Amino acid sequence: MYEAHFGLRELPFGLTPDTSFFFACSTYQEALNTLLVAAGTGEGFIKITGEVGTGKTLLARKFLSSLGRQFVTAYIPNPYLDSQTLLQTLAEDFQVQVPGEGDCTRLIRALTHALLDYARAGKRVLVCLDEAQAMPLKSLETLRLLTNLETEKRKLVQVVLFGQPELDENLQDRSVRQLRQRITFQYRLRGLSSEETRRYLNHRLRVAGHRGEEVFTAAAVRLLHAFSGGVPRLLNILAHKSMMLAYGKGRRTVAAGAVVRAALDTPAAARGFARRAWPVATGALLSLGGLTWMWLA
Repeated sequence: MYEAHFGLRELPFGLTPDTSFFFACSTYQEALNTLLVAAGTGEGFIKITGEVGTGKTLLARKFLSSLGRQFVTAYIPNPYLDSQTLLQTLAEDFQVQVPGEGDCTRLIRALTHALLDYARAGKRVLVCLDEAQAMPLKSLETLRLLTNLETEKRKLVQVVLFGQPELDENLQDRSVRQLRQRITFQYRLRGLSSEETRRYLNHRLRVAGHRGEEVFTAAAVRLLHAFSGGVPRLLNILAHKSMMLAYGKGRRTVAAGAVVRAALDTPAAARGFARRAWPVATGALLSLGGLTWMWLA
């Protein structure tokens, strides 16, 4: 596409959660540190929440790849599962053979034996659930019952919940109050600041192979932050479209006008235009010689 034009090896703003692009700004590094410390304790549930597009899946994958060899992990990207299917999925991930028809009782018994075997071998078991706000409450309770298993020293399995803010609402239900009490560590992801947005853009460009001067002008960065609200997924979409527009005009820098046009073509960004970005756009573009520049840049 535009890789050669900007001196890149690959596209820098893809939506696939690639851990090689992980950006260790304050919020994500703090969240990762929280996860690693919590995993080291081996106790209870861990909860990470954040709005749509804030990078929860990328953080989950970075966390799992950062664990040592003593950990045996299961990653469930879509936990909209009933209790039996959830247990079957865990049994498959942990390579547990279940005799008979595999009802909940047999599944729990087989998983218990497997978890004890892992503990005797010096292994620690961790289950990571993405999009946990979609998990039925009965399945959450089944998961809590599974975490009741323990030796004299520690739990046999630890659970990390990644979810949207609706997860917090779900956990207020009385039926899962015992699980709520077992959440020992938690963290709420927030959007990037304006300065973090600039460093985020440059970081992803460098990882993709860029070695020249900054691609995005200062005005473009301010607009990208304003339109996206600092949400990485939306920021990636806008940055990608803006670079395509600059490439189409044969330019090696992305100016504010390209960002505005990219945002107007992106419903999630366009909805926030009047509230977030218009004051920034007005100031940035007037300082460059008038609103007509917006459509010429």
